[in-house]
Order: sequence, then structure tokens, then C-alpha cells
Amino acid sequence: MRVLRDYLLNEFFHSFFLSVVVFTFVLLIGNIIQVANLIINKGVDIFSVLRLFMYLVPWLLSFTLPVAALTAVILTFGRLSSDGELTAMKASGIGLFRISFPILMVGALFSFATFLINDQISPNASFASRRIIKEIGIKTPTAWLEEGTFIRGFENYVIFIHEIKGNRLRNIRIYQPQEGKPTRTIVAEAGEINSYPEKNLMELKLYNGTSEEPSPTDPENFYKLNFKTYYMTLDLNKVFRRERIQKKSREMTINELKAEIKRSSAQGIDTMPLYVEIYKKINMSLASFVLILLGIPLGIRAHRSEKSIGFGISLIFFAIYWAFSLGGIALALKGTLPPLEAVSVPNLVFFIAGVISFVYSARK
Repeated sequence: MRVLRDYLLNEFFHSFFLSVVVFTFVLLIGNIIQVANLIINKGVDIFSVLRLFMYLVPWLLSFTLPVAALTAVILTFGRLSSDGELTAMKASGIGLFRISFPILMVGALFSFATFLINDQISPNASFASRRIIKEIGIKTPTAWLEEGTFIRGFENYVIFIHEIKGNRLRNIRIYQPQEGKPTRTIVAEAGEINSYPEKNLMELKLYNGTSEEPSPTDPENFYKLNFKTYYMTLDLNKVFRRERIQKKSREMTINELKAEIKRSSAQGIDTMPLYVEIYKKINMSLASFVLILLGIPLGIRAHRSEKSIGFGISLIFFAIYWAFSLGGIALALKGTLPPLEAVSVPNLVFFIAGVISFVYSARK
């Protein structure tokens, strides 16, 4: 049995590590493009961006570990089934449970590891990433300025920029709504941004434009001012506030969530979202074991060793699992079901399906 156990685990981990790399890379592709944009076009310090990128990985692992485990077990048992090795093992008197036991124990260990990631590593990494974003925003304001959108973060100003390259801007419109008066409008062909982090200020230098202001005595009439150079100073305190960043519920550990529940209950605040977050962390951790349990009979029935088949099946079933998970969370937040039962729906459904399928496969 020791030789068989080592053989199965070797097959499983070979497919598992390949799956982790593939799924993590796929999820990172969009973020890689954003990272490249921050470095090349926005001029953000590469070390700050790499730190931000690194803090993203734990959150991704909470998704990639379960789906990679499901893929690995489907590929492993699919190959054993297609090559007739599983039939040979059963003919030798080794039942499916004994064959699967090492893989199921690995699933339990994965669930424990995922729980640590969901409860400790991922929340702290997510919170750290928000602090880095604040630092980047103060040092390099253009990093969070998006071209082609109305930027409303600055007090009393709405800014629209058609093109941003580094700290260079083109085709800029700035609106200053005034209560009881027509909106002041500034239009410029080009501009540049200079940041002063020590003062928490940003200087906007505009070139070749016009400023239209309502007359103080007659708001229906406008003064039109043409300029070659125009300076504006914007206060970043209103955008990136100096006070301590507060943790969001998904950035809290279970102990912190329990403390927040106690504090919110004393203040008469609805604590349902906090309970949902606790049960979500626990149930996402159980996903690895539940999906491996279901993946064993799926692999046997697939009777195929091709990696493309395994990846396809695992993605379909994980999508179904995630749909159940989102549905359960929605039911909990609406108060239709208690949070524990609602969030546990995907694991209960997949566990029951896994047990039934496993018993059926073992009896064949």
C-alpha cells in the first residue's frame, strides 16, 4: 500500500501544481496588464507595484487551490481509469476507499491550509494592499486618475481628462459647480500634474485654454478668459484622508469579526453581513475537501486522461459551486435563510452529491 500511496500522491501533486500555475496565471493576466499600465504609463514606483501585486496572490489562492485540487483529482483518477490501473487495483482486492484515502487526507490538509489563508493571510494582505494604494495615490496621483471618466474625488471640482500619459494630460475639462450659480468651466488643450506628498497637495498646470465664469453681479452673463498657462492647486486631504484606514469586513480575521459583531450589536447595528463573512471564510476553506470527494467519481466516470478534459470539467463544476455560493450569500443578506445554512448550501449540495457518486463508483 505504501508504494501505491506514493504513486497516487505523485500523480496527484504533479497535476495539482500544474493546475495551480495555470489557474493563477489566468486570473493574474488582467492584473498583469494593469500593473504594466501603472509602471509604464502612470510612472508608479515599480517596488510599490510589485508589493501590490504580491498582496493580491493570497486572495487568488483561496480560489485557485480548490479548483486546482478538483482538476488534479479528476486528471489522476481519469488516467487510472483510462489505463485500466483502477480495475487492476480493485481486482487485487483494494477497494476505492483505500485507494482514495491518501487523496482525501490531502483534501483535508488543503482545507486547513485554505482556512489559514482565508482567515489570516488574505485579509491582512488585502488590507495592506489598500494602504499601498493610498501611498501610491499620494505620491503619484495620476495612478488613480482614469482617462475618459468623470473624476469627482476632489472637493468642488469634477475633472474629465481624455488622455493621460505619465504626468502629461491632453484635452482637459474641469467643472466647478457653484450653489445657486452656473457652473464654472475650464477647458485646456494640455496639462501636467506635479505632486507634493509632504504637503499633501497636487498642482495642476494647464496650457492653452479658456475659463468661463459667471459674472458676480449678473449670473446670466459669463466672463471668458483665455490663457496660455493656468495653475490650480488641489488638496489631496479630501481624496486620501490622513485618518487611519478602517478595515472592511472581508479584511478582518474571524476573531476581529466576532469583536465587531459584539460592538455592532451593542450599538443596535445589523450584524448579518459580519456573520455571512465568517461563514464564507469557513465554507470556502471546506471547498477543497468537498470538491476532491466529488472529483474522484467524476474522474473515474470521465475515463479520460487528457488534461483539457480535466480542466474543462473542473471549471464547469467550480462555476456551479460558485453560483451556489453567490446564491446562498444573497439569500443570507436578504434574510431569506439563516447565514450558516445559506452560506453552507454549496458544500452541502456537493458533499451529498460526492458521497452518493463515490458510493456508486465503489460498488461497481
